Amino acid sequence: MVAFWHQRGRRQESGGLGGVIDGLGSVFDVLLANARLVLGVSGAAVLAIATLAVKRLIDRATSPRDEGDPKAEQKSLEESWQDLTLIKTTPKSPKKQRKEDLSEPLLSPVRPLVPGEARNPSGRSVPPGTPQVKSSPLRCLTLQEKLLSHSSQLAVPEIQVSLIPQLARSICTQLQNFLRSKCPELPFGRLFLSGALLDGLEVLAADHIHLMLPVVLDAGLWSLISGEDTVVRNPQHWMIKRIDLGYFPRGCSPWDRFIVGRYLSSTVLNETLHKLLVASINWPAIGGLLGCAIHPVVASRELKLEVKHDQVELSITLFPVVEMEDKVLLAVPPEGLVENLWLESFYRVEVSRVKELDAGDSGARQLCLRILNGICRSQPGLHKLGGSPVTHVILHLSDTASDWAEESLADRFQQVLEELVAYLEKGVLPSYFNPKINLLSGLLEEEIDEMGFVLYRAMSDPEVLLK
Repeated sequence: MVAFWHQRGRRQESGGLGGVIDGLGSVFDVLLANARLVLGVSGAAVLAIATLAVKRLIDRATSPRDEGDPKAEQKSLEESWQDLTLIKTTPKSPKKQRKEDLSEPLLSPVRPLVPGEARNPSGRSVPPGTPQVKSSPLRCLTLQEKLLSHSSQLAVPEIQVSLIPQLARSICTQLQNFLRSKCPELPFGRLFLSGALLDGLEVLAADHIHLMLPVVLDAGLWSLISGEDTVVRNPQHWMIKRIDLGYFPRGCSPWDRFIVGRYLSSTVLNETLHKLLVASINWPAIGGLLGCAIHPVVASRELKLEVKHDQVELSITLFPVVEMEDKVLLAVPPEGLVENLWLESFYRVEVSRVKELDAGDSGARQLCLRILNGICRSQPGLHKLGGSPVTHVILHLSDTASDWAEESLADRFQQVLEELVAYLEKGVLPSYFNPKINLLSGLLEEEIDEMGFVLYRAMSDPEVLLK
């Protein structure tokens, strides 16, 4: 530091041109020392070359030369011009583009086309003889390709596929143990799970599953009466009548406590089970044991449990089920004053029949069904059309259309849409297993019109349903 101030004092004392030059030299040294940090490698190189040229000019201007030597003066001028040329030819670093420049198109003046000269698609001239490279047009996907691509997006997350059945079975076991200890006199069968997730037909998300509670009846004490022979005139509903009361009076069957007017009441049975689910079972303790929170839905007419796990949320619906005379009847009475009706379910035979047909001809019925179920789930106006109605349309179509190979998926998909529109237009979709049953009878006229309108528009452009 002392040497620096001493040297600086000597430069100030010398004064004149020499002091100025020494000051400039110090500035150049500082610039060169910091140029790399500020300007980068390329910028520092440019500054170094420029500084060197300027220093040479100053050195020649201040260095003594022989007076009267014209060659020396001419040589000095030539070297100075060479240094200036060196500065001009130094490559410049690319200018950083501003954000505004990126949004402006780069237009260059178009030169008139010379005869015999071609232009490429970008507008630039191409010398004669240069091979032309044709740009490939954008490839439009066919409906077949879009359907296959869409089907890959319908997969249920793996965590739900593995965790939900395991969680539901654990709840099923706890509920089974409770019923055996609380109601040992009622011969409930073994609970089992049901639903599209277990059959490989669930799409997008597995947020619900069915829990089937078998009600075991003595066939000698009960018989079935078709809904057609009742005041509801609905062949999809049945009544379960208590018979031979003269020989086997009330009390002979453990289910006599649920009789209303000599018929086993699905409503009374549901109400009893609802009270058990809500008031008698310690769901917080069971949920703590299984690592989840379980809450019965109090306000619902159905027997529902809401399950919240760290990774999934699940809705479980409990259905008392009676199997008699090759029929599967669920305790799902229609809304109204009639409380003794049981709903016939075709789900088991629907899935079995679709899988049997696909196994026979390596068909894509299940794939088509999954795509349609996904569409009905994602389209609010088509929610009530998914599941059983779509399955029955596919089964009806399988009787007339024999080609269900995956290569014909697009054709079958469009045919299903056309069939659905035709059924909605009539307001009648007959069950595949019982033509007397209209699967659209439970829908309002406004709902049918809305579904028909959505599908009618999709007939000319099916891709709109896949968006």
